[in-house]
Amino acid sequence: MAVNKNALIRYKTIDKCLQNRMRKWTLNDLIEACSDALYEYEGKACDVSKRTIQLDIFNMRSDKFGYNAPIIVVDKKYYTYEDKKYSITNLPISAIDLEKLAESVIFLKQFKGFSHFEALNGVIQKLEDHVYAAQTSTNAIIEFEKNEHLKGLQFLDTLYQAIIKKKAIEITYKSFKARQEASFSFHAYLLKEFRNRWFVVGIRDKEKHLVNLALDRIITLKASEVTYQHNTRYDLDNYFSKAIGVSINPNLETEKIVLFVYNKHAPYVITKPFHASQKVISKDIFGITISLDVQHNFELEKEILGLGDGVKVISPNALKRKIKARLSYALDSYNTELSDWMIKAAVFKFEHNGTSVINQVFSLREIKKMNKLIHKYDKFNGETTYAINSLFQTIPELESLVLSDNILKVVNEISTQAKLVNIVLYRESPLEIVTKKWYQNKAKNTFIVRVHLKETNQYNHLDLILGSHKKVFAKNEIDLLVKNSIPFNSQVRQGGLEVINNRILRKWIVKNKQKRCNIVELTYEMD
Repeated sequence: MAVNKNALIRYKTIDKCLQNRMRKWTLNDLIEACSDALYEYEGKACDVSKRTIQLDIFNMRSDKFGYNAPIIVVDKKYYTYEDKKYSITNLPISAIDLEKLAESVIFLKQFKGFSHFEALNGVIQKLEDHVYAAQTSTNAIIEFEKNEHLKGLQFLDTLYQAIIKKKAIEITYKSFKARQEASFSFHAYLLKEFRNRWFVVGIRDKEKHLVNLALDRIITLKASEVTYQHNTRYDLDNYFSKAIGVSINPNLETEKIVLFVYNKHAPYVITKPFHASQKVISKDIFGITISLDVQHNFELEKEILGLGDGVKVISPNALKRKIKARLSYALDSYNTELSDWMIKAAVFKFEHNGTSVINQVFSLREIKKMNKLIHKYDKFNGETTYAINSLFQTIPELESLVLSDNILKVVNEISTQAKLVNIVLYRESPLEIVTKKWYQNKAKNTFIVRVHLKETNQYNHLDLILGSHKKVFAKNEIDLLVKNSIPFNSQVRQGGLEVINNRILRKWIVKNKQKRCNIVELTYEMD
């Protein structure tokens, strides 16, 4: 039995209402919702009677259209779905309609030379599989890639209708980089899927260049009173042909990308090319060399990184540097994972020698972020002092970065009762300490953790007398001890830290003073 357009709109509206379990739906609520939906689609008022909605609910409950909707009445008043996950949109197309559609495609395929008709074969196969599974109560034979938790799919139909009807829409949007959401009028021209993620392509109001908005970053969507701006500038059929993915710069020329793919991954790259422009330049016993004619964008980098050690960038140099940097960051993230035995070994050295150096405690990203915050503070305040006291009060953003999990694990291994009593950032070597030469802090039960945001070297570091933390020495004893001992040279790599007992004999060596040493010194007190 055919279903007229108004009935389909009502069924769809009732279905959407009953899926919304944040609200209780009476029969009058459903009547009002259907009337509003018909007005929106038809552009004129449509009277919907109580009997019409009651008949719609009866039809949805029945097998007449294949819905068998589990609609129940709660408290003799409120309508809802007994199955929270049910929706009439989850049902496959009926076998009769599927057969008619298949016949239509067979007819269309007779127009040979039109390759886009061939693409419908996959659609038919997918529909046939769903119907077969539903009718025979068996598992699906074909499994298509899908992401049921993908956000923003509820906006697809509204955006589709806006494009078809040439209507502007009001979007509230928050990109991954934005701190706050923004609302603006948008003129949509195209819906595009890439890697199982949906984007809408169009222009923001009063702007001329195209932008891509990810549907999963859209917060709200509604009709706009702004006059729709038609696309008269961009050829959307070929707009995405010059790049991989959706990040397109219309003013950027494509460039020749040359990659070497090792044998293990070469068959996958040949059978599933990065891009339509891909060509095999040469082959050898180790792999293949391919070229692409595309823009350098984020998606290109992701595709290359996705092959891991199976691919190497030959040219251009800018892309090679970018991939090398990203691989370095990735490796650095693993190298900064401190295991329990590494921490225990470092703390054992600290307790025995009075000091311990642990390198690769902070990742390159963390170091870059901390140095950036310090530079921002210097630039804003214009200060030239060698140190910043009460650092976390002065630059609050540094606290969560400095007091990382690695730092807290080291401190807790030394003492679970350790209390942070002072935080200083040394931007330059403190000359008043250097002039004292060898010295010993007599404070009891205190230790310092020095975070090095830049590397130390043989010209700028601390010299330490190992084991000297176990006793408070007089001046003549210090002179004698220094004269007959070989000091420990505590050079520390960028991103590393040194833990020092405050009683250890030490001297700051400054032979080639760096412009900025950027050392965060944390003083802890133990009960």
